[in-house]
Amino acid sequence: MKSYVGIFKGKDWLETQSWSQEDLTTLLKAAKDLKQEYKSREPSADILRDRTLFMIFFNRSLRTRNSFEAGMTQLGGHAHFLSPQDIYVPALPEDEEAYKTERIADVARVLDEMGDAIAIRIYGDATKWLYGRGHRTIEEFARWARIPVINMEDDVYHPCQEMADIQAIDEHLGKFRGKKFVMSWAYSEGLKPLAVPQSCCLIATKMGMDVVFARPRGFELEDGIMKLCRENVDRYGGSFEETDSMEEAFEGAHVVYPKSWTARAALPGPWGGPAQPDKQLALELARKYNSWICDQAKMDLTNKAIYMHCLPADRGMEVTDEVIDGPQSVVFDEAGNRLHSQKAIMAAIM
Repeated sequence: MKSYVGIFKGKDWLETQSWSQEDLTTLLKAAKDLKQEYKSREPSADILRDRTLFMIFFNRSLRTRNSFEAGMTQLGGHAHFLSPQDIYVPALPEDEEAYKTERIADVARVLDEMGDAIAIRIYGDATKWLYGRGHRTIEEFARWARIPVINMEDDVYHPCQEMADIQAIDEHLGKFRGKKFVMSWAYSEGLKPLAVPQSCCLIATKMGMDVVFARPRGFELEDGIMKLCRENVDRYGGSFEETDSMEEAFEGAHVVYPKSWTARAALPGPWGGPAQPDKQLALELARKYNSWICDQAKMDLTNKAIYMHCLPADRGMEVTDEVIDGPQSVVFDEAGNRLHSQKAIMAAIM
């Protein structure tokens, strides 16, 4: 059996910040090994043979659902897709409604008796856009389940995407140190959570990269996340800077990750904000910065940077077709790595 199989048996995968750089590097190496096996069609079905993963999706999904289902199949196990519309909705105590919901404590302990891990995806409308409510939901599952719980994205973190991202950077750049990573806001319409930009900043600083966070004023991330990024720099090296100029950020970059998220002033959260999400205000604030698009002119400012995005990307707003379909784009390698990085996570904890 491979050295990484079961190395973190029973551990929850809720976010990466509580994992050491060494642990994440171990998972990265495992993902690369599993990717090589997949590409050469070497079987790995003995790793999780007869194991079951329960997946609860409060939000729709292309990459996350298919990568987990395919990954479990390839490792010899099975993934059960559970839509909240088809079961009693797992609920926090204050959200219980007779004959429509079931307390998370009960759901977690029932699934604990029947399978080997629980994976949850919850953000946005499913959390009423109350920042942190999705992560609290996943933490509640982890509190009651004895089997590992996997965060498939909530309103604070997207740790599965983080691992696919650093795998893509490793594959295309060969190293992390001395490389400039730009996490930039990009224009789009509609409400979008903070999970991806926050996770990108956390993982890039943890790997010792020189991270620049670019955003218009008003589109800052949670203050606590920014504090953790600076703590990562103190511990692992690299640097962390903020700017309100997309062009300035792109200069000399090795990696650019332009992605939209919603202005804090339009969302309830620890920063204050309205009692309810203000979609009209979010749109008005975003439209002030519709020039924040990743186009070839901005890519030409970089050091032949790779272009990354978690997908789906809003073409014509976040990015031009020329860039996302161009030679510097690695978004499909990045998306494909979701399969391999999640297989590594599942092999290690299940």
